[in-house]
Amino acid sequence: MKQIGHFIGVTILVAILTAAIGLGLQYAMQNGYLMPPLASRQGIWVDWVFGYHFWAMAFLFSLILGFMLYSIVAFRQKKGEDKDGEHFEGHTGLEITWTVLPLMAVVFFAYLGGESLTNILAENPSAMRVNVTGRQWEWSFDYPEYGITSDVLVLPVNHQALLRLRATDVIHSFWVPEFRVKQDLLPGGEVRDLRVTPTLIGDYKVRCAELCGVQHALMEAGVQVVSRAEFDAWVQQKIAEDPCKIDDVVGCGQKLAQENGCLACHSIDGTKIIGPSWKGIYGSTETFTDGTTSLVDDAYIIESIRNPGLKIVEGFTNAMPANAGEKLSDEQLQFIIEFIKTLK
Repeated sequence: MKQIGHFIGVTILVAILTAAIGLGLQYAMQNGYLMPPLASRQGIWVDWVFGYHFWAMAFLFSLILGFMLYSIVAFRQKKGEDKDGEHFEGHTGLEITWTVLPLMAVVFFAYLGGESLTNILAENPSAMRVNVTGRQWEWSFDYPEYGITSDVLVLPVNHQALLRLRATDVIHSFWVPEFRVKQDLLPGGEVRDLRVTPTLIGDYKVRCAELCGVQHALMEAGVQVVSRAEFDAWVQQKIAEDPCKIDDVVGCGQKLAQENGCLACHSIDGTKIIGPSWKGIYGSTETFTDGTTSLVDDAYIIESIRNPGLKIVEGFTNAMPANAGEKLSDEQLQFIIEFIKTLK
């Protein structure tokens, strides 16, 4: 009878602790203390699974804490007691229970994960495609349906976007915390898909969640979720302002340099970062690690882009991908050179 009383007592204590901790975690999650506001339809399923995990954590923590607290109080050494407690060896029923119940919990959470993943990957035939490129250490976003490229990801609210992700150099990871979902980008030409349906208008940030080099912490880009009308207006504005479509050679060169990651390593204000600054470089003389020198002219710039490891400027190391210039035509290279010439 006494054992039943102890069992009831510890059960009540564990239940109270579980309810208090579980409700506290739920409140913290729903009010932005544990996670940022939910802003995507796919994230609903992530939070759904998180909710079950929070209750599981609350119960397991309470199970340990409850038994410990109850034992400290109920089985503390009384005044005058100087003998060891009753000795016992094992309990077959208890051992079976704590083997079977965790197994059932693992199977249950496997089901939750599968159900969640199925809904996260659900395709919408009218999804808008955006090609996302990650490179050390910036993002670019190409909208093939509209023929525009941006350094900010702009998405219409309540419309699914199919993000086709690729990396040009090392592994990166696309992560907008408010969207909840995350996907790695792999080099070598492999393209990975991530589907996002934004549900909350606002400004966010995409971060790289995979350590990718010395400026990993700075690899961020803006994300704007706007109404459909605002998105359409933004598209038209980008088309109208595209310098490559209005014969603005210098502007087109700057645009190409930005889109291809050049400005992530080469500053245009004299600041020394990964590679030599482009400010005032055209017409100057560069000294290389082998002691030779060269005039910075059209031929030198083209050679440096086409074969970046051939001549390394003194004080720097070669951080350019070997295929950095493969996507650029001779005409596009000339546009970039015309932009560099203006950086006096």
